[in-house]
Amino acid sequence: MQLGIFAKTFPRRTFAEALDAVASHGLRSIQFNFSCVGLPTLPEQIEPGLVSQIRRECAARGISIAGVSATFNMIDPDTRMRRARLDRLSALALATHELGCDLLTLYTGTRDSEDMWRAHPENNSPQAWRDLLRGMEEAIALAERHNVFLGVEPETGNVVSSTRKARQLLDELHSSRVKIVVDPANLFHSGGVGQMRDIISEAFQLLGTDIVMAHAKELAPDGSSGNLAPGRGVLDWNFYLDTLARVNFPGPIVMHGLTEADVVEATRFLRSKLSD
Repeated sequence: MQLGIFAKTFPRRTFAEALDAVASHGLRSIQFNFSCVGLPTLPEQIEPGLVSQIRRECAARGISIAGVSATFNMIDPDTRMRRARLDRLSALALATHELGCDLLTLYTGTRDSEDMWRAHPENNSPQAWRDLLRGMEEAIALAERHNVFLGVEPETGNVVSSTRKARQLLDELHSSRVKIVVDPANLFHSGGVGQMRDIISEAFQLLGTDIVMAHAKELAPDGSSGNLAPGRGVLDWNFYLDTLARVNFPGPIVMHGLTEADVVEATRFLRSKLSD
């Protein structure tokens, strides 16, 4: 399994400098975000010359793009905002294919109008689910047109808040274009840390064959995530990585939710676990 990292972990003046930082840690795989080149995550336009430049810079350093971030609120209560983001997804899907990557990563969103990571009671409503299905059907059509896949990540604050809902989404969409990004640190609702192995096991039992990317993010004792470097929290890394190996997950495992200052420690920790 190959270890990778979010490219935006390394804020630099140029993307080439960010890639140099990635390579300096012996990492050869990234999750890319167009914010790394000064654009929004979902740009209105992406110049072909920029795409070519990104691809050349990665190739020169032997770095592959495992996935391209396409994060937006898919069930935003503001329907105009939702429509605008879906319209931008086409350009991103085309650019992703031209980058030599076949995976766009998505979150499913929330009815909260201010914070797309915050849960909302209406996330569990039939209408929210219907809105998600309609948005995903449009995204699937774009993915088919540009020959890419959609990696959906379950997140407790989103409408797909659990692995069971992720399984339901896959079953209702019936599309080979929809896959799963798994991040165990995003699966624990309040009080769930005590059932860690059960929750991780269920994720792989329900979704194992559909998982195309795994994230490596630490879990704090209070159940929050993204504030600690891997190895400093309570996530059961041995069980998580062993479970990945048992389902013959080929990688990549992408670190995020850590600062640049933590990369050396986190990389050393995860490599030691992967070599055990």
